[in-house]
Amino acid sequence: MAAEPKYVIEASIRTDGTVQRKDVVGAIFGQTEGLLGESLQLRQMQRKGRIGHVDVELENQRGKVQGIIRLPTMIDQVTTAVIGASLETIDRIGPCQAVIKVKKIENVRSAKRTQVVDRAKDLLLQIVNAGTADSSNILDEVRSVLTLGTETDFHGMTCGPNAVESNALIIVEGRNDVRNLLKHGIKNAIATMGAGITDELAELAKKKSTVTAFCDGDRGGKLLLMELSGALGKSLTHVAQAPESREVEHLEGKVITKSLNQKLEASKVIPRLKAELDKEDTKAVGKKEDLSPVEVPEEVQGWKKSFENLAKNKACFVLENGELSEPVGASKLAAEAENISGAIGMMFNGKVTKRLLEIANSAGVSNVLSSSVNEDTLEGVNVFVLSDL
Repeated sequence: MAAEPKYVIEASIRTDGTVQRKDVVGAIFGQTEGLLGESLQLRQMQRKGRIGHVDVELENQRGKVQGIIRLPTMIDQVTTAVIGASLETIDRIGPCQAVIKVKKIENVRSAKRTQVVDRAKDLLLQIVNAGTADSSNILDEVRSVLTLGTETDFHGMTCGPNAVESNALIIVEGRNDVRNLLKHGIKNAIATMGAGITDELAELAKKKSTVTAFCDGDRGGKLLLMELSGALGKSLTHVAQAPESREVEHLEGKVITKSLNQKLEASKVIPRLKAELDKEDTKAVGKKEDLSPVEVPEEVQGWKKSFENLAKNKACFVLENGELSEPVGASKLAAEAENISGAIGMMFNGKVTKRLLEIANSAGVSNVLSSSVNEDTLEGVNVFVLSDL
């Protein structure tokens, strides 16, 4: 029994003259021979059952041919991609010039799983329509599956399909918060993704008539709200909170509706919550004058002037020669860390999160200077705030 294919390479083909299917197949096996080394000879791989039958569909139009090539493989995705790329090196078929372009490499198993999910939805709805189960519970499950599929992406932030176009925006903390709101029909939410408030989110908020921060009912929710308030300013118009000690991603539909209906103006809520946080901090660590002073390395103290010139929610790396990298937003910091070399420190004019500490660590940075910091820490990375200098 032939092995089931894992992937199918699908490529388009165009020639400037008339060719037949056997000419195309011959070119595929002939012109790739020796190109990829002994272990990737297509003829040998076909004999061993690692690739399948080459399917070619051609259509002749006014003396020129165009069509589709499909090549199933039973090998890993890296080798499949290499074989797909080798097809694009074929530039002649018989006497004719040819162009082959890989359109896609389909994951057969993934496609089957999608088919199973789609069919399961149809069958489940049939059960509901037949009245053979608890209709309300099943419809909720079906609605959940269907709405989860409508989530989209905005500059790396998960959001509902209406978040960009709607006049109202709901800002939540994580991807699962967005999904839970989608489950209950709310399609204009966007998640900060826990990596600081990006410039793109701030610009999006400026375009809205109403921007509501929907935060968890715990200390983390209050801290996120303070961060949003500092980054968005007057663009943040309202605040909604989950019930105490509860998270948005776990709220039932009726609780979500009630929380959003009871939202308050941000200008009235934020001062109160800030006072609560300050009171909690005082209880936790005692009076400020009782605290031991933070010992800041001399090299970090020398960053103060550069930090004060750093724009809000921008970050940069400090290099060994004392120069600074180009400032970037939080959403682009991970990519910058991958390309940077010789970094000894990082500055971020915003609230440092655990994700930002992980990015700093990946760049080999041991000292970070910020305007504020969450309770998150990471071994090997020291965090200092401007007020420590």
